[in-house]
Amino acid sequence: MNAPEPALSRLIAARPPLAQLVIACMVAESRRVGASPMIRGLGPASFSILRMVCLDGVMLDNGSAPAPGVDEFDELFELLVEHAAPLDQMSIWLAAAIATAAQRDNHLWQDMGLPSRRELNAILRERFPTLAALNVDDMKWKKFFYRQLCQQAGVPICKSPSCGVCVDHPACFGPEI
Repeated sequence: MNAPEPALSRLIAARPPLAQLVIACMVAESRRVGASPMIRGLGPASFSILRMVCLDGVMLDNGSAPAPGVDEFDELFELLVEHAAPLDQMSIWLAAAIATAAQRDNHLWQDMGLPSRRELNAILRERFPTLAALNVDDMKWKKFFYRQLCQQAGVPICKSPSCGVCVDHPACFGPEI
């Protein structure tokens, strides 16, 4: 595991605009856990522009593409892009960062290196408002995203007729600790 670059730590401490902060936190967390690539789905040119816009030109290489595997990165990326508003380069970078982090093992805000779930909620409301609005019961974000993907595929996911009576309800809803 690598420690975040001192320049990344200074950038995060400077509290840039939310989208840039989210990208900087994600890159710092990816470096910390030794992820390669740090953000999937970005080619060298796109990552170079991201570095200039979001990371104050910090010299980093995104790393190489992962070996083909079975995960939901592509589907989640597409879901996020479908709900992006505005659909601009920053939203595409954020969709890639969120879809990358969603493949990891902790709560999404933790896998993105964010200080709390508040920042994740805020960026989702700001950049993916129609998707965020669908999470009316405050389901944990990874579970919510995968629920959306299952619903798109017509796959039932709840063990009960409704989440309210499911034995896993406390694991899906409520505060993240």
